[in-house]
Amino acid sequence: MGYFVGLTLVLATLWLGLSGLYKPLILGLGAASILISLLLASRLNTIDKEGAPYGRLPQLLSYWAWLLVEIFKANWPVIKACVGANLDINPALVKVKTRCESDLAKTVFANSITLTPGTVTIEVEGDKLLVHALFEEAATPESFAEMDARSFAAADGRKKVAA
Repeated sequence: MGYFVGLTLVLATLWLGLSGLYKPLILGLGAASILISLLLASRLNTIDKEGAPYGRLPQLLSYWAWLLVEIFKANWPVIKACVGANLDINPALVKVKTRCESDLAKTVFANSITLTPGTVTIEVEGDKLLVHALFEEAATPESFAEMDARSFAAADGRKKVAA
């Protein structure tokens, strides 16, 4: 029930914020569209921890703050390689095993890798991700261990974070 209420509040807030119109007809149409969306989500059984992860919001926001710092740190080697006189890259593909269990956690982890400059998640298959990296020395499975642990803790709800 909590996920249903959370989804209702988020949809209503998003709709009101994006429309900016408060006339009775528009409000009625907005309420109808929210109701239809909720009915469809309910019939598809997507109102759950992954479909409405509002209870995980503090952990996810903390994770995204950490990731933002990591993105800025990863920018420097890529900028130096692009601006330098010789293109000093050594691309590599690496398979990374993840401990993430839910689809939400795997998505957060894969997108985090792709958001980090110099790396792209190519494929997710089971508990393994295929990652392309610009620098072979930074493309070891161990280099993704902290991000994996943090995304697991943020999205799957575990408190164990390996540094």
